[in-house]
Amino acid sequence: MSTTEDTFDYLVVGGGTAGAVVARRLAELTDATIALVEWGPSDEDEPRALDITRHAEMMEGEYDLDYRCEPQERGNSAIRQSRARILGGCSTHNTMIMWRPPAADLEEWEALGAEGWGPDVVLPYYERVTSRVRSGPIPPEHRNPYLADATQAAADALGVPLVPDWNTGFEPVEGAGFLDIGYHPETRVRSSASVSYLHPLADLPDRLRVLLGLRAVQVLVTGARAHGVRVVDGEGRERVLTARHEVVLTAGAIDTPRLLQLSGIGPRAVLEAAGVPVLLDLPGVGENLMDHPEGLVVWEAARALPDVRAADWDAAVLARMPGSQEQRPDLLVHVPLLTWAEHATALGHDVPEPTLSLTPNVARARSRGRVWVDSADPERPPRIDYRSFTDPDGHDERVLVEGVRMARRIAQVEPFASWVGRELFPGPDVQDDEELSALVRATHHTVYHVSGTCRMGAVDDPSAVVDPTLRVRGLDGLRVADASVFPVLTAVNPVGTVFTVAERAADLLAADWPGR
Repeated sequence: MSTTEDTFDYLVVGGGTAGAVVARRLAELTDATIALVEWGPSDEDEPRALDITRHAEMMEGEYDLDYRCEPQERGNSAIRQSRARILGGCSTHNTMIMWRPPAADLEEWEALGAEGWGPDVVLPYYERVTSRVRSGPIPPEHRNPYLADATQAAADALGVPLVPDWNTGFEPVEGAGFLDIGYHPETRVRSSASVSYLHPLADLPDRLRVLLGLRAVQVLVTGARAHGVRVVDGEGRERVLTARHEVVLTAGAIDTPRLLQLSGIGPRAVLEAAGVPVLLDLPGVGENLMDHPEGLVVWEAARALPDVRAADWDAAVLARMPGSQEQRPDLLVHVPLLTWAEHATALGHDVPEPTLSLTPNVARARSRGRVWVDSADPERPPRIDYRSFTDPDGHDERVLVEGVRMARRIAQVEPFASWVGRELFPGPDVQDDEELSALVRATHHTVYHVSGTCRMGAVDDPSAVVDPTLRVRGLDGLRVADASVFPVLTAVNPVGTVFTVAERAADLLAADWPGR
C-alpha cells in the first residue's frame, strides 16, 4: 500500500497515554498505515521521564503545559493543571497508580448511555493492558515501613480491610494498603504507555510512523467528514496531514476539546465569542469537566521517614461516608511520602520540614466544570473552570470535610500515631465544620485526573460529544479516545481506565477497517 509523506490511513492525534496505545494496537490489528502525531519530543532518552522516582522533576518543567484555572467562587483559584507535552503524555510524569476500572463505575457509564461499556465487556481489556504494562503490587523491598504503619492504622481507625492487592479479587469499596504501581521494580523504569507500547521506536512496524514535534491546531473537515489535521512544527512551519480513513483525537481532557473548538466544533456561543467560524454546533464539547478535588492534612514528623519507596505515592485508603450503603467509595485518601503544601504556605501557613501528610480526595465529585477557548489563536492557553464545590446539595464539600476528620482519626491510632507530631495544617484550632470547609476548599488542589469533556453517551443524547463507538456526533471519520470520553470519572486513579479505553478504542477502530 503506497503512502506519501503526509498521507496515512489513520491519524492518531496526541501521543500520550491513550494515543500510544491506540496507534500501536491499530498497527497490530490492521494492515493500515498510521501516523501518531505528538506535540512534544520522544521520552526514549529522557531519564527523568523513564525513572519513576524522578516524576516530580517532570512537573512544571519544559515538558509541562502547566495550565492555569479561572478564579473559583468556592475553591482554590491558584491551581496549576499539569499536562505533559512529550511522548507517553501524562503516563511519563505521573506516579502510574494502576487501578482496574471499578465495575460499579462502568455500570454507571452504561446507565448513562454508553452502551457496550459495562464491566463484562470492558474489564477483559484491562487484562489486555496488564499483558503489556508491567504493573502489580509494590514488592516488599520497596515498601516503606511508615506506609505500612499508616495503612494498618487506617484499617483499624476506619474499620476497613487491609488490601494485599487492589486489582485481584477485590472490588474497590473500602480498604487500605499499598498500591499497584506501573513500573519495573528492578530498574525503576516506569511502564508508561510509550515504554510499554512504543519503545524502542526504531523497531516499530514500518506502517506506524511517530511524528514528533508537531502540534495539531485544526481538524480539517469537508462536508460532514474529517479528513486530516493542520499541524505546526517548532519553527512555526505548517503542514497538512491527511487521513484516508479516520482521524482519532487522543490529546487528553483539556487539549482534545480545545482542538475541537479551534476547529469550529463545539458550543456555538463559545465559538462565536472566540471568533472561530462555527462548523458544527456541538454543545457538549468542553463541558462536564471532572476531577478528584484533593484536601490536605499535615503534621510534624516525630521521626525520620525511611528512604524506601516505589514512586512516593505508594499507598491509599478508600472509605465511605458514615451511614453510606452504597457499594462505592466516597473518599480516596492518598498516603504520600512527600508533602505537597504549596497552597497552604501561599496562604501564610507555616509548614516547616520534616512533615508527613494525608490527602483526602472526593472520589465521586458531583461538581462539573468546563474548558473552552476565548480566541481563534492556538497560542492562547485554554480557559479552565473546575467550578469546584458548586454542586447544589453540597455533597463535595461535606465529603472533603469528612475526609479531613478521617485523616485526623487515623493519626491518633497506632502504629501511625508514633510517627505523628503536632498538626501543622489545617491546625488543631480549626475544628468547626464551616471554618474547616473554608480553609480546605481554599487550599484544595487537583490530582490531574481531569476527564469527561467530550462525554460519551447514547446516539440520541444531544449533550454527548461521542457515541458508544467513540464517533463524534454529526461527523464522519472522527473519533475521540482518551479520558475526555468518560461519562463519569472513576472513583479511583484513572490511568488504568485510560489505558483500557484506548485498548477498546483500537478494537472499535479495527472493526471498521475495510481491509480487515
